[in-house]
Amino acid sequence: MKIKSQKDFFAGLMFLVVGGLFAIGATRYNVGSAARMGPGYFPLLLGILLAFLGACIIFHSLAHNPAHDANGDKIGKWAWRPIAFVLGANLAFGVLLGGLPSIGFPSFGLIAAIYALTFIASHAGGEFKLRDVVILATILAVGSYLAFIVLLKLQIPVWPAFLMS
Repeated sequence: MKIKSQKDFFAGLMFLVVGGLFAIGATRYNVGSAARMGPGYFPLLLGILLAFLGACIIFHSLAHNPAHDANGDKIGKWAWRPIAFVLGANLAFGVLLGGLPSIGFPSFGLIAAIYALTFIASHAGGEFKLRDVVILATILAVGSYLAFIVLLKLQIPVWPAFLMS
């Protein structure tokens, strides 16, 4: 059987594998029943749904689809720049939010971590507009403060530790 769309095939394969691993990992928790759901119930169903979606996408990539050309829909090169900036932004967010006590790096708090996350991740795209990034970071910082600190009352450092002492 010939793969008509490599992009769909490998995306479906990724969904199938991640969903399957997620479902298998969820079985380590008490699943319970539909009437009395345990902590593993929702992750199990979500993993099964993701794996099923992946299987459907794989089937679609193998079936005849006139939208795909005769050569098939090929996978392009890996987009290393976006991958590096998005992963780096998340790493910076975690380090700035919690600090690294083992090496004495202080926590910079939620607001600084969100601004850093937004600024670093915005470099993953093709164009960078400082005004738009500042507006987005401000909206995200205010929204996160309201959601996590005010409404949910989570004990997350908001400002840098060295300013609060």
